[in-house]
This record gives sequence, structure tokens and C-alpha cells, in this order.
Amino acid sequence: MSTRPEPGSPERADAQSARTDVPPERPGTPPERAGVREWTALAVLGVPAVLVMMNMSVLYLALPTLSRDLDPSGPQLLWITDIYGFMVAGALITMGTLGDRLGHRRVLLAGAVAFTGASVFAAYADSAGMLIAARAVQGVAAASLAPSSLSVIRTLFRDPGQRTLAITIWMMSFMGGGALGPLVGGVLLQYFWWGSVFLVAVPTMLVLLLTAPFLVPEFRPAGPGRLDPVSVVLSLTAPLAVVYGVKSLAADGVGPSSLGAIAAGTAVGALFVRRQRRLDTPLLDLSLFRIPAFAVPAGGMIVVGMLLFGTSLLTSQYLQLVLGFEPLEAGLWQLPTAVGGTVAALWVSGLAARFQPAVLMSAGAALAVLGPVLLTRADGGPGFVVAGSLLLFAGLTPFMALGTGLVVGAAPPERAGAASAVSETGAELGGALGIATLGSVATAVYGGHLADRMPDGVPPELAGPAGETLPAALEVARQLPEELGTALADTARAAFTHSLHVHALILIPLLLALSALTLTLRRRGGEPAGDHGTPDSAAAPAPATD
Repeated sequence: MSTRPEPGSPERADAQSARTDVPPERPGTPPERAGVREWTALAVLGVPAVLVMMNMSVLYLALPTLSRDLDPSGPQLLWITDIYGFMVAGALITMGTLGDRLGHRRVLLAGAVAFTGASVFAAYADSAGMLIAARAVQGVAAASLAPSSLSVIRTLFRDPGQRTLAITIWMMSFMGGGALGPLVGGVLLQYFWWGSVFLVAVPTMLVLLLTAPFLVPEFRPAGPGRLDPVSVVLSLTAPLAVVYGVKSLAADGVGPSSLGAIAAGTAVGALFVRRQRRLDTPLLDLSLFRIPAFAVPAGGMIVVGMLLFGTSLLTSQYLQLVLGFEPLEAGLWQLPTAVGGTVAALWVSGLAARFQPAVLMSAGAALAVLGPVLLTRADGGPGFVVAGSLLLFAGLTPFMALGTGLVVGAAPPERAGAASAVSETGAELGGALGIATLGSVATAVYGGHLADRMPDGVPPELAGPAGETLPAALEVARQLPEELGTALADTARAAFTHSLHVHALILIPLLLALSALTLTLRRRGGEPAGDHGTPDSAAAPAPATD
């Protein structure tokens, strides 16, 4: 198992002396407060955060038109939506560790270049397979953005109160991306082809590439150790194998391929964990999970990502394909959710000075239960969908804003990249799992509901594709005589609405469990005692500039 130098030890002193501009730690001295440069750098670091979320939300709006042009199968459509998230989740720990070893600014800029190129490739994809490949490259590139940004924030903001506010603002950048995505994507899809939504990344990434070298400092600890290639391969293989098995299980039922993939992914994951315990410099420091303030929020991030991403996928399609809204109109209906989440983040940031983060996070998850309750009434009109999504998103905002701070603050400074990567891995892995598992469940419920109510007269060779996805059913309906096509379209929309209701019912016990689990963090006394829910020991040394 890996060991790390303790504060005040000779090894720790040697590591600090390697960064000549790092002032010595003086017990009892108030941490240095951030100035104009640090806050300006935070604004620059918000650019990749906006893009990562926007890249997901604009795709949801583009799915109907994309499906008509590329004609993906049901499994391909799911891979298009979640291969990005799974590649992000699989590569985040690797990229966070690379940042600890090579320098976070260097990894950030390299990822920005790769993300820009992959976005252009995705925009001009002419097949489902080509788009899936482009999205995979985007995911690997995006994996370098979040942990590097969060690690730099930790080194920039040494004051616990300022650091909590900075992390909250950074998390709000994700929410801003969620708000801008539907609006920008709606405008582009109204006047241009679906590939234009990916080109938004090009000018915005140029802003990051031009300004980051001057505003964002470089930071890397001395003697970080080497990167283990075997661990990298294992960390990528395990989640992808499990997801492939889940998709096969939902699409084809129980079979050797689905069960074998899940078993193989689980076995690879076990090998990854075993290897990390034996390495001197592991890719993932498992000892961090012994800290309740680290383990509980990190695990909860997976649940939060599942609920938010899985729900966003379904509600975006519901507004367009069931209610018939144009992309821009659907984007406007989704705007209150993002705005409400942003307001909740600001409010929670202020409350964190008076209440323990675990209490706020637990209360928020309990409040979020009202969201899926309203989603079970989705057929009552768009107001129920918007209000349900708003309550769900706002209720989970405390977990996103404060949980990230707890995870990063619980780790020692020299493991900041790995710790932030774990936080982001939980959110992204949860998001991809939400699309894969909850999305697969919704797809299976939709297909079963439609099969039981398939209108008489639909040819068997068309009934099969119609049962895979709602876009496919609507395309089949256009090929049938008007009366039969209308009947199929109405039945398919009703089946999709039913799948949204089932999805909402699944969320309720998950939210209650998340609320109860988070509250145990307070009872165990595992929460850090620093200001604003951030441990005093989390104050990072000043970054070394190149």
C-alpha cells in the first residue's frame, strides 16, 4: 500500500523545498487570501467546465435530428449519448494523476487542444460509428479538464472560505453550461445542421488556450512517481465492460454475452483495486477512502450523476418527441432548471458558513424527492416536467457544490489531482451509469409497453425497430398509411411517457437512501472541521510558476 509523507516530516519538507516559491508553512499564520489574478484565473478555468456540461446538454437536443440523419440503432444511440461520459469517467483518474506528475496546466492545455480537434471530427461525422469514435476522443480529452482545473483552484485559493466559494463558482460553471447548452443548441439546430452544436467548442477553447498560459500557474509536487500503464488500462476496461453488459442485458435480455461482460468488468475492477493496494505510487490512492469526509461524498457523487444525467436525457426527449416542441422551445423550457440550480448554489454557499455541509446535502437530497413525484405527472403538461426537473436539480445542488469541496479538502495537497479526479469520476461515472442503466431500463420499459399495445396492421419488420427507440417509432410511423401511422406515433409517445413515470419512481428510493447516507457522515464525526466545511489542513501551498 502506498505511503505519503506526513506534514512536518523530512520527506514533506524536501517536497516543499523543491518548489522554491512556496513559502514555509507557519502554524497559526492565516492563509494568504486570493487577489485579482486568482479570481481572473478562476474565470478562465470556468471555460472548460461550461464546455463539458454544454457538450452533454446540446447533444440531448440534437438527438432527434441526429437520429434522422445517421439512423443509429437503439444500442448505437445509447453509445452516442454515454460513450463520452464513460470515457471521461474511465480516464479521469489517469488524467488527474498525470496532472500531479506532469503539471496540471500542461495537462489542461493538452486536453483543450485534443477536445477542439475531436469536436470538429464529431461535427462532420457521417455515420453513427464515426460519431461514437469522435465522442470517445472527446471524453478522453475532457477528462483532463476537470481534475486539472479543480487542482489549480485548490492551489490558488488557500483561504478555506475563499476556496469554498471558488469551488462553488466553478460548479456553477457546469450549471451555466447546462443552461447555455439548450439555448445555444436550440438556436443552432433551428438554423443549421446537428453537427454545428459541436463546433461551439472551437472558439471557446481558443479563449482558454490563449489566456491560460498567462493566468493559470503551474503546480506539480517533487518526486511524484511514475504512471503505471497497467492500471490505466484496467481503469478504462472495467467500466466499459460492465456498461456493455448492461446495454446488452437491456437490449437482448439475459444471455452469455451480457452476463459475461458484466462478470469480466467486475473481475477487471477487482484486479485494479488489488493492484492499487500493492503499488508504491498507485493510480488511485485507496487509503483516501478511509476518510469518511472523502468516501461518503465521493460515493454520493455517483448517485447524483446517475439521477441528473439519466433524467435530463429523458426529459429532453420528452419535450421534443412527445410534446412536439422545437429544439429552441425545448431549450427555453429547460432554462428554469439551470437557473434554479445556480440560485440554489449561491444560497447554499452562504448557508455553509452556518450549517454543516452534511446537513445541507442531506436536506437537499430529501427535498429533491419532490422532483420525481412531479415527474410521475408528466402527462399533465410541460409544467410538471419543468417543475420536477427544477426541484430535482436544485435539491441535489448542495451535494455537487459542497461535496466536491469535502472530497478535495480531505486529501493532502500532493494528491489534489487524484482527489479531484475521484470527485469528478464519481459525477461523470454516475452520469454515464445513469444513461446506461436508467436509460436502458427506460428503453426496456418503453419497448415492452409498446409491444403490448402495438396497433394492428404494423408489419413485423417495422414493429421491431419501432420498439427500440421513440425516434425510430416516429420514423416508422411516417412510412405507414396516415391513420395507422398516427396510431403508432400516439402509442409510442404514450409508451415513452410511461417509461418516464417508471424512471421517476426508481429515483425516489435512491434519493431517500442518499439523504440518509449523507447524514451518517455528520453522526460519525467524519466531517472536516475547517471553515465552510473545508478542513484547515486542506490549505494548499502556493503554486509554483514556470
